[in-house]
Amino acid sequence: MPRPEFDPRQRFLADRERAKAAELTAAGHRMTASGIKQRRQRYQRDGLVGLADGRSAKKLPNFGQISPAVVEAMRQAIAETADASSKTIRFTIWRTKQILASREDAEGIELPTERTLYRLFDKLAVGTHATGSARTRRSLQARPAGPFGEVPAIAPGELMQIDSTPLDVLVRLDDGIAEKVELTALVDIASRSITAAVLRPTTKAADASALLARSITPETMRPGWPEALRRWDRQRGPKFQRSQQQHLPD
Repeated sequence: MPRPEFDPRQRFLADRERAKAAELTAAGHRMTASGIKQRRQRYQRDGLVGLADGRSAKKLPNFGQISPAVVEAMRQAIAETADASSKTIRFTIWRTKQILASREDAEGIELPTERTLYRLFDKLAVGTHATGSARTRRSLQARPAGPFGEVPAIAPGELMQIDSTPLDVLVRLDDGIAEKVELTALVDIASRSITAAVLRPTTKAADASALLARSITPETMRPGWPEALRRWDRQRGPKFQRSQQQHLPD
């Protein structure tokens, strides 16, 4: 049986809510009748999930109170520097204001302070080299876009990636000249193994084709490989036989 102060046959709903609020407050949990009402309504609508504190799950804007139009304008100003000479942060902010002024709704856009614009630039310019080397920016712009999101690779050969890296060592080439080389490798993502690799002074498109050919063609199927195996067998044959004879029982 419910207690008298919570008995729906004796008390109205508002009275029961005030009684529960008073009980919680007396126990050290400050609560009001309106707070009890809100929780009751959330429970009736969403069940137990409605009673959970959802404040931590709220998504805050990535750029605080800055207008999305300002963010979009600065993104455009930074993108314009990709093919141009290196610019300063002050120039990018000036260009941002210029882009905003050209909009039809420019009067309704609230422009942040200079300090806030500098902080916004620091966030948006990450990885763009907007104030760095123009050569680096052009190289990044020419880089092909990668796959959207993460592509899972379960079976060997399902996803392969090719990459080149310069080696900080001198190698004597066929013509006798010592020169630095590049290592280009084809990596299988599923097994994390290198299926083929080449060393060249400068990696060319033909080297990428060679990597693909080496990866999909087993060594025993490559031209000249059977002859190489036969030569190796002839070289090791007599030595192997002598070794076996030495271990024969009397």
